Amino acid sequence: MNDVPPVPPIPDTPADELAPPIQPGEPERPMVGPALGEPAAPAAAPAASGIGVLLVNLGTPDAAEPAAVRRYLKEFLTDPRVIEKNSLLWKFVLNGIILPLRSRRKARDYQKIWNNEKDESPLKTITRSQAEKLAGILEPLGQHVVVDWAMRYANPSIVSRLEALIASGCDRILLMPLYPQYAAPTTATVCDEVFRYLMTLRRQPALRILPAYYDDPYYIEVLASSLKAELKALPFAPDVIVASYHGMPQEYVQKGDPYESQCVTTTQLLRAQLGYDENKLMLTYQSRFGRARWLQPYTIKTVKALAKKGVKNLVMIMPGFSADCLETLDEIAVENAHVFKRYGGQNFATIPCLNDSEAGMLMIWQLAMRELKGWV
Repeated sequence: MNDVPPVPPIPDTPADELAPPIQPGEPERPMVGPALGEPAAPAAAPAASGIGVLLVNLGTPDAAEPAAVRRYLKEFLTDPRVIEKNSLLWKFVLNGIILPLRSRRKARDYQKIWNNEKDESPLKTITRSQAEKLAGILEPLGQHVVVDWAMRYANPSIVSRLEALIASGCDRILLMPLYPQYAAPTTATVCDEVFRYLMTLRRQPALRILPAYYDDPYYIEVLASSLKAELKALPFAPDVIVASYHGMPQEYVQKGDPYESQCVTTTQLLRAQLGYDENKLMLTYQSRFGRARWLQPYTIKTVKALAKKGVKNLVMIMPGFSADCLETLDEIAVENAHVFKRYGGQNFATIPCLNDSEAGMLMIWQLAMRELKGWV
């Protein structure tokens, strides 16, 4: 992108170790990174002191069909970090009503966005590509730095990838949950899964965890430059831009979750970067589930209200998602677009997530280098 800011130099890093150009069309490897991408010789011993970098995103069904979606949803909705209630009534509703009905409906939704060429969801395709490209950028650091990726729910599982990293000789691991804003149902549950696995080990690797980067200056700059570049390519100028974040029960925030305040901070910094006020760049929360009160304003109600108020040109950006997925490609790009036009809106567009774009990868690289300092 023409507006992408330059990458700040990493202190004490030689010039020849800075990121090489990302190579498009790199062939798929069974695993990512020099130590895992090539078959090991039968007599080869693990590296004496390897460093693993594990990118983690939420998860996705293994197939766009009801049985696979049901397995995925059951794992997701029985996580106490996601649904904090554990009553007999909830279990009855989940297993007797939600899973049978929602699995069929969500399977149809996944079929609309499915990557048929690779037979997987876009989230899996993008996360794999992010890991492969990061491995290429980090390659000058040496063969002992290995990059892999995992999903919190479904496959590839966090445990399976940690096992592979340790088996390859990694005694230091950087865990990178790709959630800009911290939330217990996202970042914390990733850490829970990692800690549960580490508790089974006698010899544990050293562990570092990427903190939330909701206010990281480069993250804000990349979001802003990406938005400006996409707006230039549109055939219309937006009257309003809506920044939509995944929702959360209000109760979780009242218990101390910092998610809402971090979403607010990201949006305020983005407004300042772009020179917008709160009427031009609005904040909303999507994907409400159940009857409980969730963070407001709700995205779908805001989109409807804007259309009824006479807004004709609307653009939506999803700063809390590091990769496009069902919530961005279907819920926002299809469902919200339909509502907007049904109630009088004319032009609607969604801004792609940073994904594995050059700007997005430079941001992930910078975050990784910051957290690897002292190890590389």
